[in-house]
Amino acid sequence: MALVERSGPVTLPDHVLVAGAGVSGLGAAHLLTKAGANCTVVDDNPDGRAAATAKGFAVCSSAEARERFADTGLVVTSPGWRPDTPFLVDATAAGIDVIGDVELCFRLDRAGVFGAPRTWLVVTGTNGKTTTTGMLAAMMTEVGADSGRIARACGNIGTAVGEVLLLDEHVDVLVAELSSFQLHWSSELVPDAGVLLNLAEDHIDWHGSFAEYAASKAKVLQATHAVAGIDDTEVQRLAEQTGRDDIIGFTLQEPGDNQVGVSGGRIVAKLGGETIDVASADGIEPAGAAGLLDALAAAAVALTQGAKPHHIQRALEKYRVAGHRGAVVHSGGGVDWVDNSKATNPHAADSALTGAGTVVWVAGGQLKGAAVDGVVKAHADQFRAVALLGVDRELIRASVNAAAPDVPVFVSDSTDPEQAMDEVVAWAATQAQPGDTVLLAPAAASLDMFSGMSARGDAFAAAAMRHWSPDNK
Repeated sequence: MALVERSGPVTLPDHVLVAGAGVSGLGAAHLLTKAGANCTVVDDNPDGRAAATAKGFAVCSSAEARERFADTGLVVTSPGWRPDTPFLVDATAAGIDVIGDVELCFRLDRAGVFGAPRTWLVVTGTNGKTTTTGMLAAMMTEVGADSGRIARACGNIGTAVGEVLLLDEHVDVLVAELSSFQLHWSSELVPDAGVLLNLAEDHIDWHGSFAEYAASKAKVLQATHAVAGIDDTEVQRLAEQTGRDDIIGFTLQEPGDNQVGVSGGRIVAKLGGETIDVASADGIEPAGAAGLLDALAAAAVALTQGAKPHHIQRALEKYRVAGHRGAVVHSGGGVDWVDNSKATNPHAADSALTGAGTVVWVAGGQLKGAAVDGVVKAHADQFRAVALLGVDRELIRASVNAAAPDVPVFVSDSTDPEQAMDEVVAWAATQAQPGDTVLLAPAAASLDMFSGMSARGDAFAAAAMRHWSPDNK
């Protein structure tokens, strides 16, 4: 099969199949076209094929694509396609390289197809990815103010990596938030620096097991400069399993050698035999242990890229948390209403509940196979009441009843998202006492009812405004 030579050492086969006509798939097809490759978008959904056709791409069904395997040298899959998808299984069996859109971006970038290769800084983990990515991008922007190098957050935060590669303004530093799906479909991606924040059960329905999920995330530890959250026992185990002695750990404790931690209210690094007073550990947004851990992780990566303490301090002072990640959306009568809709799994809910005081907990959605008993037991003493909605509401109710049988529980059986949220918030307003927090930390995904976690958080905030005032009490 003929190969088409491109600028740099990369070669692209004369025909590439792109699996999926969603946003990622069409983005990959656009990138391939810009790189000079011939590609066909594969989708069995007529609407998907129509969308690809409207963009000017050749299309076919998966059955038709199988007939073209002999002339296909590469399959680029959308991250949502599971490894056991028959089309991808068949492509692999036919000896075709199957990669994801981010892996494609990395290969093309390293080959200089879209200008000088960029610095890749990759952030992954179960929770805290977006906040850490935002903090790290802010730190690298401060560095860039002195060096002239442009940094940009991308991946699952803001702009897709492929779109950044095609910008007229050359971005020098990619600060990329990547998912386990994207890392699973990456085989040559070795970033300049990468951080594994934490690990807990998530996306088990996609990966098939926690071991496979963790293995995908752990690929980031192959980075030239690797950083790991050593307060997380699973991350610590995976870091040790690499056999590397140069992985930088970050911790809420006093740092040891080759670690970034907290000492005397300061973020302190002990790297290369030197102790560095990096920044204040106070006043970081979001407040609490989770926000501080994110700051430690970002600082550790930034230090490997030449950031100085004043760069990191300025970035942390300026950084503001993104929506649905612990924002107070309403308050009055001594009660705060906090939207942490981004807590889409039990591990994230645990972080949100830690340090929150007495709460009326609003939870529920798709657990995706994750166990919720642990987080319920850990925080049972904090619950004033619990309000539940979503497809797995009864599983959470059973956990609450077992761990905290005296805690009042309300369950909305409505399948209408606005009505369900309105019902749980109206009931929560009758339970909250001065000094309490009504906390939306669902411990579950949102797509059973809402278009996404943002829509769920917005519905919570709107309902809180409708149902809560100091006169409720």
